[in-house]
Amino acid sequence: MFPTQLRAFHAVAVEGSFTRAAARLGVTQPTLSAQVKTIEDHCGAALFDRLGRRIALTDFGRRLLDVTQRLADAEAAATELIDDARTLRTGRLRVAADSPYHVAPLLAAFHRRYPGVQAVLSIGNAETVREDLMHFAADLAILADIPDDPRLHAVPCGRHRVVIVVPREHPWAGGGPIRPQELAGQPMVLREAGSVTRRLFETRLAAAGIAPRIVMEIESREAVREAVAAGIGLGVVSEAEFGADARLAMVPVDDPLLETREYVVCRTDRRRVAVVRAFLELVPSAGSGVGA
Repeated sequence: MFPTQLRAFHAVAVEGSFTRAAARLGVTQPTLSAQVKTIEDHCGAALFDRLGRRIALTDFGRRLLDVTQRLADAEAAATELIDDARTLRTGRLRVAADSPYHVAPLLAAFHRRYPGVQAVLSIGNAETVREDLMHFAADLAILADIPDDPRLHAVPCGRHRVVIVVPREHPWAGGGPIRPQELAGQPMVLREAGSVTRRLFETRLAAAGIAPRIVMEIESREAVREAVAAGIGLGVVSEAEFGADARLAMVPVDDPLLETREYVVCRTDRRRVAVVRAFLELVPSAGSGVGA
């Protein structure tokens, strides 16, 4: 009810002196005396017995001190919690990504620098990830496809070739890059139509005058690899997503434009939030953000 007056009373009660309490709070002694008197006038009871130059708490004052001590402890705890969040000694970071492969190194670097902050990673397709970001279900997103939207701030965090995945015994395995024209008529296992990698792959083949022969459409990178290993067709993935699989080999395509670019994305209005800013600072190209 009287936060300033209660703080004044608490300081006097703890210090045992109006003079020392005034110095502690950075106010004049008359101001402090007036704040304490406001409480006494309001409740109609004395807080201190004045014994010459000394003061002593009344019974009512001792009971009020029990309360203000709990308030002081709660205020100190709140201040400590806020300072911890500001300095990232504690907290929570929610990241949404369309692939675990690009975000894992950044999360590892973040954890090394801020071990007290818990990171929560969710994986989904690009549309789901963008929705999570825009509706505050994620603090940051890692995406290969970002819309031109002033509400978003994006920082480039990497680029990766799109490669062909073939069985280890395939004639192309272990060889050099193939020309796009060599993919004509080849059975292809591709991700769903909304996949950034698939869209880029089809665009680059179209530029070479080729329409891919799609024999299967699959909604996960892992399933694409399994389908290739089973001999259903050739797959298409980002080089960073190839992983380690003795059954498979990756084959580069001789097209410098066949590469994806990854971005760390946040809402523009949240880029100054401590945990968001700290993550962005770990991205090597953070100074050249898109939509800054």
